[in-house]
Amino acid sequence: MPASILGEAGRLSDSRWARDTVTRLSCPSCGSVHVAQVLGDNGGISYVCTACGHSWS
Repeated sequence: MPASILGEAGRLSDSRWARDTVTRLSCPSCGSVHVAQVLGDNGGISYVCTACGHSWS
């Protein structure tokens, strides 16, 4: 067992579960990647572009 949390973090980053890819959303209206995920009115997930204000789900 590692003596510190840094040792544990190093072990986890070397594991086969570490991911190198990032999925990014882009606004379908303006193409910006400045997108926020928000909770919709009926509990669903929606997205809002912080660049142009366009929203979608």
